[in-house]
Amino acid sequence: MWKFLPYVAKNLWRDRTRTFLTVSGAAVAMFVFTVVGAVQEGMASLNRGTQTERTLIVFQANRFCPGTSRLQEDYARTIAKLPGVQEAVPIKVFMNNCRASLDLVVFHGLPPKQLQKIRDLKLSAGDWPSFEKQRDAAVVGQSLANRRRLSAGQRFSIGEVTVTIAGVFTATNAAEESFVYTHLEFLQRTPGISSVGTVTQIEVLLAAGSDPMAMCRTIDEKFRGGPIRTDTRPKGVFQSRAVGDLADLIGFAQYLGYACVVLVLTLVGTTTLMAVQDRVREHAILQTLGFTWQCIFGLVMIESLIVSLTGGAVGIGAALAVLSWNGLAVGSEGVTIAFSTSPMLAFIGMTATSIVGLVAGVLPAWTAARAEIVESLRSL
Repeated sequence: MWKFLPYVAKNLWRDRTRTFLTVSGAAVAMFVFTVVGAVQEGMASLNRGTQTERTLIVFQANRFCPGTSRLQEDYARTIAKLPGVQEAVPIKVFMNNCRASLDLVVFHGLPPKQLQKIRDLKLSAGDWPSFEKQRDAAVVGQSLANRRRLSAGQRFSIGEVTVTIAGVFTATNAAEESFVYTHLEFLQRTPGISSVGTVTQIEVLLAAGSDPMAMCRTIDEKFRGGPIRTDTRPKGVFQSRAVGDLADLIGFAQYLGYACVVLVLTLVGTTTLMAVQDRVREHAILQTLGFTWQCIFGLVMIESLIVSLTGGAVGIGAALAVLSWNGLAVGSEGVTIAFSTSPMLAFIGMTATSIVGLVAGVLPAWTAARAEIVESLRSL
């Protein structure tokens, strides 16, 4: 059957305007489908990994946006002494927007010696000694660097905060690559922030075997009578709560992805049916030359599959290229959801467009294969 590919290609080229419009429509639909899938993959990977399960976030009670949480920095030293705690890191958070945003820039100020202990970061540019020695130094994620066109040695400003980029890093968790890590003391003493002695949150890394929920209760009970009450949650729970509204929106977006698949099905099916109707007499002639109905059925199915796969490949490839280069992420309350691209996402997209191409071709192919020869030859 595949030896007739040149014949199928000529049929598609015969009405190239219609073919081009169908491929373009399929490409746009699969572009949107891939973007939706990338957001959903980013949401799924947000709380993935054993480190997330063993990490707690201590926040000020009854506070939501990081800008409103002010814990005493000394709390970290107290928590570090509790049995089952491996590391307690004070973190100052500053961001350009606390609400949902596609261009969220989040600064995390923390002691530089502890950064590499609690984060799995690899520098693709710059070096760690420069970051540790320079007070206003920062390392930025690769996604943010791509989005803002940043590089090592450059100065970068958001609001009151201006840092010197000492390095650009990649991370196993794509959401981390939208962060800027700088020195805790520098961020605390930045004019306009002035929060010496206080931090936004404390990140607690538990030792193996520790019960996260029991430790949450222990920490909150420890500071119940203190100057500032705490609200401690596992990191995954904390992140899910911060992006709760976004999670609902992303969940609803999956229906948009399904609609895109239906759109491709309709486009390809309609185009293939129109092509079959234009070639009624041609198919009748093929039957008189000895082509079986199975062969004609296969030719039309291949034509439908080629149109669908071409449009899908263009749309999926364009979406992956744009997302990989721009490093888009959506975030809220200091938590980011990266638009994650992966080979699996491309595989799912191509599988979907292949199935659509086959389903869309069934009716036109059956119509062409079962048409009566005499009646078809009489048609205009």
